[in-house]
Amino acid sequence: MTTTLIELQKAEEKAALLFQEIEKRQLIKAGRTEKQINTDIFELADELFGIQKYWHKRIVRAGENTLHPYDENPPDLVVKEDDIVFIDFGPILEEWEADYGRTYVIGADPYKKQLAADSEKLWFVANEHFKSHPSITGAQLYSFCVVLAERHDWEFGGPIAGHLIGHFPHEKLETEVKTNYIHPENHTPMNLTGAHGEQRHWIIEIHLIDRSKKIGSFFEQLAGF
Repeated sequence: MTTTLIELQKAEEKAALLFQEIEKRQLIKAGRTEKQINTDIFELADELFGIQKYWHKRIVRAGENTLHPYDENPPDLVVKEDDIVFIDFGPILEEWEADYGRTYVIGADPYKKQLAADSEKLWFVANEHFKSHPSITGAQLYSFCVVLAERHDWEFGGPIAGHLIGHFPHEKLETEVKTNYIHPENHTPMNLTGAHGEQRHWIIEIHLIDRSKKIGSFFEQLAGF
């Protein structure tokens, strides 16, 4: 195991602890705005780990905003009863990036619970496919994720299915070439080494949506192990 992977795993472990504390403190609940939840999570991350830097914008999306992929900036919504919410945070921990996304269902709606559960389940299917086909291209893995979503009666909601992750700052998402994404135009093998021969590491993200019901779910974390 490389030093880079060890450090990335450590960063993700702290991100996971942050999300556990978010649940414990019940920061995500009806009557609160996305912005309020976002601010509380930022303050909690600082309290727990001294995290004040993020390598991408912090995302909290509720209700119909869960349809929107990363690049969108929808208006601030209030979380409703029986709502669905996802959060996507990219904290920097000791100069190593994490990228962690989870979905929460407020209430007991079985359809929303299934949607949330499937984003997690399909992430593990996609990750196993990646591990068993290490030379797969970004385009091929993206296509796999799209078909996987459709086979489970969902639509894949993102223009990408993941991206590179590394030591801060890795190439900014806004200026990256497609070879740094799990993207339909990335036709290079994902196990291709970096400019200096180093192993590259990937985040896989699964964004499922039901456009007719105006809801979506999201799950992401470090891939390949």
